[in-house]
Amino acid sequence: MKNIAWIVALALLCSNELFAQPGFGEAEKLNKDWRFHKGDTEGQLKKDQNDRSWRRVQLPHDWSVKSPLSPSLASATGYLPGGIGWYQKQLLVPEEDQGKKLYLYFEGVYNRSEVFINGQSVGTRPNGYISFSYDITPHIQYGKENTIAVKVDHSQNADSRWYTGSGIYRDVWIVKANSVHLAQWGVYAYPEVQKGKGILHTEVTVQSSAAVAESVAVNQELVDYTGKVVAKKTQKITVAPSKSASVQLQLAVSNPKLWNLHEPTQYRLKTTVEQKGKILDASEVKTGFRTFTFDPDKGFALNGTWMKVKGVCLHHDAGVLGAEVYPEVWRRRLLTLKSLGVNAIRTSHNPQASSLYDLCDELGILVMDEAFDEWEFPKRKWLQGWNVGTPGFEGSFDFFEAWGERDLADMVKRDRNHLSIFAWSIGNEVDYPNDPYSHPILGGEKKDGGFTQASYGGYKKDAPDAMRLGDIAKRLVAVVKAHDKSRPVTAGLAGVAMSNETAYPGSLDIAGYNYTESRYQEDHRRYPERVIFGSENRHDYPAWLAVRDNAHIFGQFLWTGIDYLGESGRWPSRGFYSGLLDFAGFVKPRGYYRQALWAEKPMAYIGTYSLQGGAGATDVWSALESEQGQRTNEAPSMDAWPIWNYSEGQLIRVVCYTNSPQARLELNGKIVGEDKTQETSTGIIFWDIPYTTGKLEVIGLDSHGNEVTRHHIQSSGRPVAIEATVVDRNEIKPDDVVQVAVQIVDEQGVPVVLSEDEITCAIAGNARLLGMEAGNNADMGDYTDNRQRVYHGKLIVYVQALGNPGDKIDIRFTAPWLKAATAQVLIR
Repeated sequence: MKNIAWIVALALLCSNELFAQPGFGEAEKLNKDWRFHKGDTEGQLKKDQNDRSWRRVQLPHDWSVKSPLSPSLASATGYLPGGIGWYQKQLLVPEEDQGKKLYLYFEGVYNRSEVFINGQSVGTRPNGYISFSYDITPHIQYGKENTIAVKVDHSQNADSRWYTGSGIYRDVWIVKANSVHLAQWGVYAYPEVQKGKGILHTEVTVQSSAAVAESVAVNQELVDYTGKVVAKKTQKITVAPSKSASVQLQLAVSNPKLWNLHEPTQYRLKTTVEQKGKILDASEVKTGFRTFTFDPDKGFALNGTWMKVKGVCLHHDAGVLGAEVYPEVWRRRLLTLKSLGVNAIRTSHNPQASSLYDLCDELGILVMDEAFDEWEFPKRKWLQGWNVGTPGFEGSFDFFEAWGERDLADMVKRDRNHLSIFAWSIGNEVDYPNDPYSHPILGGEKKDGGFTQASYGGYKKDAPDAMRLGDIAKRLVAVVKAHDKSRPVTAGLAGVAMSNETAYPGSLDIAGYNYTESRYQEDHRRYPERVIFGSENRHDYPAWLAVRDNAHIFGQFLWTGIDYLGESGRWPSRGFYSGLLDFAGFVKPRGYYRQALWAEKPMAYIGTYSLQGGAGATDVWSALESEQGQRTNEAPSMDAWPIWNYSEGQLIRVVCYTNSPQARLELNGKIVGEDKTQETSTGIIFWDIPYTTGKLEVIGLDSHGNEVTRHHIQSSGRPVAIEATVVDRNEIKPDDVVQVAVQIVDEQGVPVVLSEDEITCAIAGNARLLGMEAGNNADMGDYTDNRQRVYHGKLIVYVQALGNPGDKIDIRFTAPWLKAATAQVLIR
């Protein structure tokens, strides 16, 4: 009978998407039919339904990315505005829900939000990256329409060094629960594996609003990857009136299948709270078994196997989509990164949407979950343009003292069940020399200093004392440990030499070094118990060799994995351009370069550039170096695009990124580049040859000269046609995001990399165009319409299916003088 009750409850809860982010009660998304008003307004209620200043929107919604770019705005924001915005939604709560507890759960609102129910404020949350909920039960009118209003105050537009977005940019849920129910994020599970036996340690917290003490049974079942129940436990607890109570259980499993990067096996932990045969609440958490080992001499081991962490830093935006979070988009992005050899991400520099961690659990990608970029003081930011005027100090520092520890605790409690998370980070570059902290060591007593970041003029005795870093770090580490002792705590250190004079590094379990490879050996000798890794690194070959060739450095995190909005250079520049992937999620040349260094499967790639003009595509650092005259054509570039269209006889550099021991080059079937091995300083093979139209091909060879892989590029003719391909052909359900890759080709079907044609998108069917993204950092045009120029001959188009199963959607692409293309989608 109990099993039947569980099945019925499970079916009901799953139909409402219950086993989702809040982790308790019956949860249902509230993403549809909101109204939005840009700007402040007198009072939070919209009295006139026909007021055109309020427009209908669907969540997630980021108003900044839909606004015009302006060179007068902050480069940190990608030249996009912030401001104040209001959201409203009508919510009908049936009479039969009286007696239930009702909560609103927000996955993320950027930022300084305040929520109102029927005109009454129910709470504020300044941090735009933290998930939160409010008990709205006292304010609900049953059997009537209730007005939800949300004020979002992002008037401190340049409060971050990167693009944040503005608005309710993640999902919102309505949660209905009994008076006795699981607490928010109230089921915590962490694994232990010893000698072939797995033990899942769990802690369950039950919350009560009842007027009397309530006795309940907490039941747990662990279901393996085949659907078999492999362990179960039950324990009774009593919850005091209007209090919460916790119970700890252990579920043992013989020879569990371990979660790893190649087979990310997950188990399901089912939890029910039962009273007299009635299920009061239920939850399902994905979990499993794996072990992490950190050693100051050997580095990092997953399940006892020593390995290198090949990581990338990721911000949370997706180009034209801004901060709006769509899991389908991030699935494609993460799969592409993994194909390049990436096995870890760092959430720079804030917790991201829950769906991202779900995807990493599922796909087998390690995660370093990070909380802050600022603590008690702000960092310098350009408020108008780039390098214009006096830097300002907008930021999140003003609420750190009041909210910082609670924000950190909520991050850990929300995310701690994810198998993919292997470390918590309490901060990034809060020790940036003289921005704001200072220390006498900056006065030049040690000439080498160990600083790779600017120190802004030596020791400043009136600046905040760097010794405070240790005290704050100890406090934050204690917050993490209070909610999860199963993982290490780290931080990204910018001024390692300065921080070494404080208690900051010593308070961490593992120490992240940002751009400080020069100290790897010295600090290993000085601090033999310190576990060191590269928490933020450039893409250059020596930075990788410092990891590969030193057992005690367990990995690195490249800056960055994907191009992101904000932290821009001078106009025109939408964002930071050092990613392995561009804004559209397409692999850039340096992505293939990294694949050659990191991937196990044989690969080869060729790109080209004129020796006279250089490779052209560079990151921000390389662009600055070029301006200073430090960049030359002598070193082969990691930014060579797959172009084979030049003037006949023009001298062209052909670069090859490959993990083969050697390679040779052929043009139209004839050898034009002898067998070569990689340069020891760059890991790149290159040849300088005169251009001839045709097929240019590189053949990767093993150490005996046998072919193991090949790659070619082809001279193209003029643009003739559009090709449109749905890139994720999994079953499309209502509200899913369809991603269509558009490619310009010539009459032979060869991609025209040099094309810049403007594409127009028209949709027939119940769907909405979310955006068209070509990945061009210098394109500062309108991203809100249905027209966009391709970049390197291609772009990605995001369309959300709004219809019902069986509906068809036709997505048509046209351009002057080109043959049109249509992608058809069937909703299942």
